[in-house]
Amino acid sequence: MTIQQYQKEVDQWIKEIGVRYFNELTNTAILMEEVGEVARIMARRYGEQSEKESDKNKDLGDELADVLFVVTCLANQTGVDLSEAIERNFAKKTNRDSQRHKENDKLK
Repeated sequence: MTIQQYQKEVDQWIKEIGVRYFNELTNTAILMEEVGEVARIMARRYGEQSEKESDKNKDLGDELADVLFVVTCLANQTGVDLSEAIERNFAKKTNRDSQRHKENDKLK
């Protein structure tokens, strides 16, 4: 599935099952909640915090997909074509960082 297809499928799902988009500020708050769930898994499973028994069955992939879903909702609501935005972003990063990371002694 392409990113463009995913944006269309999210839009269709929202209109058919979700009834309508939450407003942009509500979706921003929901995004923060979802990112927090990812952070919780990362801190406990891969970081130094101990993992609670109730967190051991949490699915990182599912939580990341939740983040992607809400980001896509925000893109749809604000007229952002994520495929185009990603291409521009890669070009920006490539131009800006073409030598930066290679010359970073911390990464050697």
